[in-house]
Parts: sequence; C-alpha cells; structure tokens
Amino acid sequence: MKKNVMIVGAGGVAHVTAHKCAQNNDVLGDICIASRKIEKCEKIIESIQRKNNLKDKSKKLYAKQIDASHVASLVKLIKDTNTSIVINLGTAYINMSVLEACIESGAAYMDTAIHEEPDKVCEDPPWYGNYEWKRKDRCQAKGVAAILGAGFDPGVVNAYAALAVKHHFDKIDTIDIMDVNAGNHGRFFATNFDPEINFREFTKVWTYIDRKWVEKPVHSDKWVYDFPVVGKQPVYLTGHDELHSLYKNIDANSVRFWMGFSDHYINCFNVLTKIGLLSEKPVKTAEGVEVVPLKVVKACLPDPLSLAPNYTGYTCIGDLVKGEKDGRKKEIFIYNTCDHAACYKEVESQAICYTAGVPPVAAAILLAKGIWDPKTMVNVEELDPDPFLDVLGKIGLTTEIIDKTQVPA
Repeated sequence: MKKNVMIVGAGGVAHVTAHKCAQNNDVLGDICIASRKIEKCEKIIESIQRKNNLKDKSKKLYAKQIDASHVASLVKLIKDTNTSIVINLGTAYINMSVLEACIESGAAYMDTAIHEEPDKVCEDPPWYGNYEWKRKDRCQAKGVAAILGAGFDPGVVNAYAALAVKHHFDKIDTIDIMDVNAGNHGRFFATNFDPEINFREFTKVWTYIDRKWVEKPVHSDKWVYDFPVVGKQPVYLTGHDELHSLYKNIDANSVRFWMGFSDHYINCFNVLTKIGLLSEKPVKTAEGVEVVPLKVVKACLPDPLSLAPNYTGYTCIGDLVKGEKDGRKKEIFIYNTCDHAACYKEVESQAICYTAGVPPVAAAILLAKGIWDPKTMVNVEELDPDPFLDVLGKIGLTTEIIDKTQVPA
C-alpha cells in the first residue's frame, strides 16, 4: 500500500481535500499540507481539529512551508516526509514543477486542473498536449502514476463519460458536460474558486464538434436546461480542461462543456472585460506602478472559502450523453447534486470547493490500496470508473443517472 499524502496548496479546494484525507487517514497515513504561506496550512489544520475530522489520531497531520515552483526543494520535502502520493492543488502555474518533483522522487502525482503559463491564455488545443503529455514517457519509464485532472470537472465528469462507454452505450454521438451552481452566497459579485484562474478560462471558447476543434466567442452560445433538483438554469458553451483529453480517449462525435452563469454574473463579467480589468497583461498606473489588472480584481474579490458560511442552495454537475445501445437511440444524464449548507456543516466549505476537493481523495484511496495504479500518466477516463465512483459515493459525492431517452410515439 502507498502511504502518506502531501497536499500542495492551501486554498479552498485544498481545505476540503485535507478534511477528507483526515477522515480517511487510516488508509492514507500521515497528511502534510505544504504551501508558501504556512499560516494558511495551519488554519486548515485548525478547521479539521475543530470539526473532529481526524479519524486515526495516531497519524500525523502537519504543515510545511514550501515554494513548490522550486523542484529540488519539493523533491527533498517529498523524501523527508516519506510521501507516496502528492495531490497538487496549488495554482495551475506550478503543475509542471510539482509533476517534475514527483517524477524525480517516484511519488504518485495528481492534480485537479490543467497546467497554465502566466503569460499565455487559452492556448491552442489540445491543452494537455502542450505540457503534461510531453512528460508521459518519463512517467512510464519510471513507473510513476500521474493522474491528471482528478477533481470534478475535470475528473468525475471524465469518469461519467467512461461509465457511459462501459455500461450504457455501443456508440456515442454527443457528450454535453454541464456545471451549474444554483446557490446564493449573498455577495454582490464573487467567483467560486480562484478568480484569476476562473476569468482566464473565459478569453475564448475551444470546443470539440463533429470531431474537430472549433473556436467560438465567449458566452455566444446559450442553452436553458431543466436540471434535477435545481430546475431550469441557463448554461453557456465554454472551453474547459476535460475536453482536451476526452476528445482523444472517448470515441464521440462531439464533446462540449457548458457552464452556468446568472444574468448578473454575465453583466459584471462584460463590464470588467470591456474596461480591461480582466487582462493578464501588465499596465502602469500614473504613479509608475506596474500592475496586472486581473490580479487587482482578484485582490478585490472575496476569498472563495469566505463565502461558505452564508451559502445556500445546490450545485448540479453532470454529463448528458446521447448515442446508441443495441441499435436504438439512447440519452442519459449522469450527475451529482451537492448542498452548500451540508458542505459547510461537514468541512466548513461551500459546494464548489467540496465537489472539486473530494474526488482526489477517492483517487488517492484507490492508489493507496493499489486498485488504481497505472504506473504511467493517465487522464481519469482511462481508468476503471466503477471503483472510483463507488468510493466517491461513500465519502460524500453520489452519482445519479436519469434515462432521458425519448420513446417514439
């Protein structure tokens, strides 16, 4: 069994992952939370202790300060802590340095978002081909397990696609991944995870239609869909991480991603965009101070974790899959709904961070037990979805399936 987990990062998603690792530390062993700001790690530990979420009190739960962009320092910390599994939940800018440290140390690697370079936005597809997949041969040569995109989207939605292939379809035409948050946080405007990464996603839309990549303007395609639990919600065609592996690993004609936004959010986003405040390019103030507008906006907006105490309502994330089974047309919606208030009660978080932070723990449990051990780099849909979704259901995120096939009159 692989033992001892290191969580790199101390944001909202890391907060949830640390709680869930603590609840399962009889399997996962010691837990190290490592970040540039050790005080943020210590606050997470205080939260875990406050909620009494450390299952095996004999196992260590501790914080370390680290600059994860410095590979040699991270390799040393992995070895010094006897870490077998590294869950990278820091900024997307450090993915390659953390992956490199895992390759050099032999620790298993996983993340929940694709790598990004600070000066590049929405690069040409496939995004995984620009950075991560270039290191797959080295992972395979060293037998290092690297599981890419093990959050919810990407992650669980990839497993839903694999589940559709394994159990429900002979041929798949379209996979529409949809993510809506019908919750209310009571603030005028906020993003549900890192504002900088959040806004960088909405520079252009890369989507996969009729087996080719198509570029579209942001928020140009709108769809109102009637979701379980949360009802009718508007969603917009958006580029997203999971498309950039599913197009290759799942035999489907089209794979699209739709994100839910309220009219208020769209209005705020459009104003910020049109006056240049969402730009990643530096500008100089009249006083000669160089600033990045997007970073200024991030500094002005609430910390996503701070939204948790007052959040009400639900999220709904799932795959609407259309295709054929036994020569007949079929359509199903595979999904999860998550309650903001219940998440806060359990781990002092909101549901957005909860849905992203629980899945890597399920993946870590499977790695620790040897049920998942690819000994190379994979995306989630390349692994057996059944044990993953089973563990996920047991630790907080259940999977539901609705058959939406239209029966001919």
